[in-house]
Amino acid sequence: MKIIFIQTGGTIDKDYPKLQMGYAFEITEPASERILRRINPNFEYEIVKLFRKDSLDMSDNERKELLSLCKNLSYKRLIITHGTDTMLKTAEYLSGIRDKTIVLTGAFRPEKFYDSDAGFNLGVAVAAVQILPPSVYVAMSGRIYRWDDVERHPESGQFVQKTDKQ
Repeated sequence: MKIIFIQTGGTIDKDYPKLQMGYAFEITEPASERILRRINPNFEYEIVKLFRKDSLDMSDNERKELLSLCKNLSYKRLIITHGTDTMLKTAEYLSGIRDKTIVLTGAFRPEKFYDSDAGFNLGVAVAAVQILPPSVYVAMSGRIYRWDDVERHPESGQFVQKTDKQ
């Protein structure tokens, strides 16, 4: 079994800028690469660096490019690291793919931060992609949701099941 990790950017991949006196972050190498290197997993994987963008800057053309990549990959288990702001929009774009298990995940704090949720979310995504049937899912904060049964809670920013608005 081989899992393909696709980097699109987002907070999970952010780091401090190289410039002095700046407030902005820059998107760097895939967080999944650093996390997987630390844990030495017992499965084959490949990392595809597609985009390095904040998800708010991702265009529909780029989502189409991601869709095409996912369709054309011969592997059936895909994890996409993505920014949380438009993760659900991208999940909907990918929802027509019926023969693969695709899990989108990200982080509320960059993987480089000590208190980041990135490693935890990626671990949940790895478990999910191995056991769930083909469809598109979101793995965040210890939960897994089908793409069409999840939304962002307006006050907490957490992902919640549509029928379970905490």
